[in-house]
Amino acid sequence: MTPEAFIDKWARNTRHERAASQEHFIDLCQLLGEPTPNEADPTGSFYAFEKGATKAAGGNGWADVWKRHHFAIEYKGRHKDLNAAYRQLQNYMLALESPPLLAVCDMNQIIIRTNWTNTVSKTYVVLLDELIDPARLRWLKWMMAEPDRLRPEQTRAALTDDAAQSFAELAETLRRRDHDPLQVAHFINRLVFCLFADDVDLLPTGLFDKLLTASHRDSSRFQRLAGDLFRAMKDRNGLIGFDPVPWFNGGLFDDDATLPLVRKDIELLRKASVLDWGEIDPSIFGTLFERGLDPTKRGQLGAHYTDRDKIMLIIEPVIIRPWLDEWEACRKHIAEGMQASEIARAARRFQQANRLRGEVETEFRRFLDRLRRFRVLDPACGSGNFLYLALLALKDIELRVGQEAEALGLQREFPQIGPEVVHGIELNSYAAELARVSVWIGAIQWARRNGLPHPEDPILQTLDTIECRDAVLGSDGAPASWPLADVIIGNPPFMGDKVMIRQLGADYTERLRRAYAGRVPGAANLVCYWFERACEMLDGGQAVRAGLVATQSIRNGASRQVLDRIARDARIFDAWDDEPWVLDGADVRVSLICFGQQAGEESVRLDGRPVPQINADLSAGQAGFLRVMRLHENLRLCFQGPVKVGAFDVPGELARQWLEQPANPSGRRNQEVLRPWLNGNDVRRRPADKWIIDFADFDEGTAAQFAGPFAHVLIHVQPARSQNRRPHRRLNWWLHGETGIGFRQAIAPLRRYIATVRVSRHRIFVWCPATTFPDSRIYAIAREDDTSFGILHSRFHEAWALRFPSRHGVGNDPTYNNQTCFETFPFPPGLTPDRPAAAYEADPHAQRIAQATRALVAARDRWLNPPEWVEEVAEVIPGLPPRLVPNSQKAAQRLKTRTLTQLYNGRGTPDGRWLDDLHAALDAAVAEAYGWPVDITEADFMERLLVLNGARPAAGAAVEAPADPDEEAE
Repeated sequence: MTPEAFIDKWARNTRHERAASQEHFIDLCQLLGEPTPNEADPTGSFYAFEKGATKAAGGNGWADVWKRHHFAIEYKGRHKDLNAAYRQLQNYMLALESPPLLAVCDMNQIIIRTNWTNTVSKTYVVLLDELIDPARLRWLKWMMAEPDRLRPEQTRAALTDDAAQSFAELAETLRRRDHDPLQVAHFINRLVFCLFADDVDLLPTGLFDKLLTASHRDSSRFQRLAGDLFRAMKDRNGLIGFDPVPWFNGGLFDDDATLPLVRKDIELLRKASVLDWGEIDPSIFGTLFERGLDPTKRGQLGAHYTDRDKIMLIIEPVIIRPWLDEWEACRKHIAEGMQASEIARAARRFQQANRLRGEVETEFRRFLDRLRRFRVLDPACGSGNFLYLALLALKDIELRVGQEAEALGLQREFPQIGPEVVHGIELNSYAAELARVSVWIGAIQWARRNGLPHPEDPILQTLDTIECRDAVLGSDGAPASWPLADVIIGNPPFMGDKVMIRQLGADYTERLRRAYAGRVPGAANLVCYWFERACEMLDGGQAVRAGLVATQSIRNGASRQVLDRIARDARIFDAWDDEPWVLDGADVRVSLICFGQQAGEESVRLDGRPVPQINADLSAGQAGFLRVMRLHENLRLCFQGPVKVGAFDVPGELARQWLEQPANPSGRRNQEVLRPWLNGNDVRRRPADKWIIDFADFDEGTAAQFAGPFAHVLIHVQPARSQNRRPHRRLNWWLHGETGIGFRQAIAPLRRYIATVRVSRHRIFVWCPATTFPDSRIYAIAREDDTSFGILHSRFHEAWALRFPSRHGVGNDPTYNNQTCFETFPFPPGLTPDRPAAAYEADPHAQRIAQATRALVAARDRWLNPPEWVEEVAEVIPGLPPRLVPNSQKAAQRLKTRTLTQLYNGRGTPDGRWLDDLHAALDAAVAEAYGWPVDITEADFMERLLVLNGARPAAGAAVEAPADPDEEAE
């Protein structure tokens, strides 16, 4: 069919909708060269006319034409209300599986509206006589076959970001004029909601735009006009001029207070008003405004960004999945009951039919009542992201239940779930109000998107359910009370024990720890207090499930005790152990943990995969991996480098000047207190040629005898150390914070030791001369034999160290530590580190490991420092190994890229094949020493290592990974 023929035929059509709609769509398919529904899908499973027409109650379908993941179309007769047709599609959007395009047609025009979740909606209009235009035909062709081509480019997040930037600028301007920050925040929230209300027709058409236009001509009018509007929105029968204004109330418009604006401010508002405020995304808009409006609040409880997809990883298993499981069982009973009722009615057993239908209706009513009584609590709600998405999830479930019940022949009810079902606690009063605004806007947007009327009288319910107070500590010093709720969700604040003291204050921290004494260890992360309170709610039958976000350190150290209790007394039924997150603009890694009662028979899930169980350390399977034993044979060999706490490190050039000086007046030479220094960057990158001043355990008088080094410490260390909160460090300011006595004693008889960086992408081991002093970011192992080095550098020890690390920094990176990484690791039989190397030097396994180690180290050293590019320079004092320095400027430039990090980043590539082969040879030698096959899988060797750990003599109780120390901050 040609465009001209199509236009001629349908311009003359006068038939009503039902008589003409299917023929119109078939002609449209022929015009576009697309198969009809019956041609493409005779079963109607993914492409059909009258989608939903099989419902037992009879009547029309939910859409006249529907194609899964493409579109839904509703037809109306000529000159009928197409907005009503669009609302019908919206009303049944969930039953239609949320197609990305919703279209309506009255034969004279086709209107397509985009319906992607996270994009700003766009409308395409195709008039009948425009079908000769190839561009218009392409729109329809794309609707049929390639809907993604009609996807709008602007996301709701980008729109929201634009809006937030505008108001951040306005808020900053108002604060600079010395207005109270909370008044500014409240005022800005009102303006935001007015722009939203104006764009979704809650206010008389264009009212707020008119206010801005009038004020732009004379900015002195703004305060009076805005006050009139706020007062009208507060009152039940408010008026602006002769125009009635709906009753909003809800606490947001509790008075008519405003702030004065100048012309430039109003111009900014007018510019912001052109955005489509109806499409603002509440799941992120609250936090964006929070950050822009009140930067000083960023570090406060709950004041951080949480993205939608990550939130749903908690809401889905805690709220959606259990309810849909319950509804599936209920729906099955309803379907069986309705079928039995129809059979009885067909057999003219009307009393039985009525009884059966009554039982079905009662069961459906009970289900709806339970759903509508369901309550959600976020006790760290911030700006309301979790609450907003939880509310939408419950409203979607209620709508879906109603539609599916209608299809079975029951009377569908108007949705009743509203903002009252979500409860929140937030310390920051501004964030608490933002949470209310987010929930209000979200509820209104949901109604609009589903073709339903918004709430009225008032439009904004008073959300006393979102409280502004401390969520974990009551004013009486006891744990704070929480409102009753069926489930608890949220993203509590992450804060280590030392940071708590600095940010929350020593007094508050002490009172908090006292309130939870015996339940939350004093060294635990702040997030643990929320987990503990949630567990208490579950224990007391006051909630059934919880899902919370935590820093990954909750799996280790003192924080792990809280998860141990949860795993013991409740059940972790869904978790994501290592997810990217954003906290105050920084990328972090978190764990998402859902625990409590699990609905239905669905399997436990870890990282989205079914597993037998989830342990307290968020591993799967048998609980044996929860804890391991420190082994006697590994003790007193692995040490964290001494903690200097101050600028004791100096450039090599300065150190050599002191070393070349004559003896001090006391007769002692500076070489007694100067040593080459090694930090993490020296291992990962290139040596920086740093030395360290080390007075060991000298008293102040003895240290002062070394004139140059002591003067340096007096100037560069003493001022900061005099403020240290630890008396020992404050009074002994010339000594390192931790002098490392155990380390010094262990390496004293050695010529070299093994070192590894605490925090590193790759677990790399290197040799260090015994004369070199390691930084606190280095772990030093007091072994000098190649066999021990090779065992530690094997894939077996690397996997063990990654399985039992501590965690460090905002990214919760796995870090090496002595207690769980080294002291628990079972070395091959006969090659344990408590034995002197001489005891196994004739062992063939030890020899093969040592040979592979020497080959690896030699090749690696040659790559790092090619002899053609470097030369040896003797140190200024005897006994120290020579330095390797570039032999030319060109060599110096080339050597900058020769780092261990760069080298190990290349593993698995053709350039790194030689390194892979050397490591494979080392791994094979170590595997043979254990008596294992060379190609043993990680799962198998980890299980065998665990068995070995349990069989060796233990040193005390089982251990957990300690929290990574923040020693320099103290």
